Amino acid sequence: MSSWSPTSWQDFSYQQAATYDDKKLLNQVVNELSVLPPLISPGEITKLKQSIALAGQGKAFILQGGDCAESFQDCRASIITNKLKILLQMSLILIYGLRKPIVRIGRIAGQYAKPRSSDFETIDGVALPSYRGDIVNSSAFSPEARKPNPALLFQAYNCSAITLNFIRALLDGGFADLHHPKQWDLDFLNLSPQADEYHALVRGIADSLDFLSTIDGLQSTNLNKVDFYTSHEALHLHYEQALTRPVHASQWINTSTHLPWLGMRTAKSDSAHVEFLRGIENPIGIKLGTTTDLADLKKILAILNPHHEPGRLLLITRLGNQEVTQHLPELIKTVQQTNIPVTWSCDPMHGNTETTHQGIKTRHFDNILSELLQTVNIHRQLDSVLGGVHFELTGDNVTECIGGARGLNEEDLSRAYQSLVDPRLNYEQSLEMAIQLSASKC
Repeated sequence: MSSWSPTSWQDFSYQQAATYDDKKLLNQVVNELSVLPPLISPGEITKLKQSIALAGQGKAFILQGGDCAESFQDCRASIITNKLKILLQMSLILIYGLRKPIVRIGRIAGQYAKPRSSDFETIDGVALPSYRGDIVNSSAFSPEARKPNPALLFQAYNCSAITLNFIRALLDGGFADLHHPKQWDLDFLNLSPQADEYHALVRGIADSLDFLSTIDGLQSTNLNKVDFYTSHEALHLHYEQALTRPVHASQWINTSTHLPWLGMRTAKSDSAHVEFLRGIENPIGIKLGTTTDLADLKKILAILNPHHEPGRLLLITRLGNQEVTQHLPELIKTVQQTNIPVTWSCDPMHGNTETTHQGIKTRHFDNILSELLQTVNIHRQLDSVLGGVHFELTGDNVTECIGGARGLNEEDLSRAYQSLVDPRLNYEQSLEMAIQLSASKC
């Protein structure tokens, strides 16, 4: 295999690339970004790899969740805090139900690029470049807004840094203290049908901690802090290149995020994205779907994990409620044939996207849950381990997915549909999903 460098991906097929008119300005931005401070550290990457490896052995469980696509305007304290609150609440439920350590990974602080099925969007006969995330262009439907702008890479870096620093400040300040989980309550939590069940669980945990603290001084342990990691799709390779830094002479890390993942549309063994990811030390996620080529998957696994390192690869299946029983067993068996260690996760969101009669994209809670529970059972049957779950969710009171305990329907979607691209579980649907998953004992 040829030698690797942070720019060697440029010699490969680059899918989902934005087309910039001013290539000179793009290169100038990349060069300026390359000397800015890193967002994450090598020690954090090492620790995350170890945690992912434990999840692959059934000794921990990964909760990965956040926005479909972050927006720069949502880089605000209240929105970031709500995202953190819902992930902490869900992780508390999973700890209680699964009796395992929970590895918390947010789709946050960098999820600004989105793949698209078409290069253009047409409205009322007018065709403009598709919105590819705030790192590339704007969602507003105008020629100027849709023009890819290299300067937006700076704003993506700044918003990522602000978001990550704010999260770290909250966690370092005791925001995640298990002795005081009520401080995670969202203002509108009591409106949820899940509120009583959640609060009863919180009271039970708090009482247990109070009892233990009286006999062994548990207050001095690390229950007042948690580890929290970031992730995003490694789609915009100029940005990823700019934030990739050397650790040693032959080791590099992508400092834009802890866990970059390879999307369905770019998961090809000869793609620029695979070439870029093979040279960094970060753990890597790989999205797998119904169209995944099994022979090519084997090649990708060998390229990205040639030394069979546990915790290096997180395979995230996104198959759909109606397709999971057909496709997941062959994916598991194919990977098992390679003897390459992986950790499996389930993304039950993307394969269950549907469109209403009004043309609104949504997902049904029951279909999401069904795929998740089917995935748990299939892994059990094949002597495999489901080590995590991957949700698109928000801590806000949106109405984007139908179903759930409150019974949202198609008419409710127009009430608070805020997503720029794909529909997300709202706070109460996220809590309900965590409660259902914790009961599965996966």
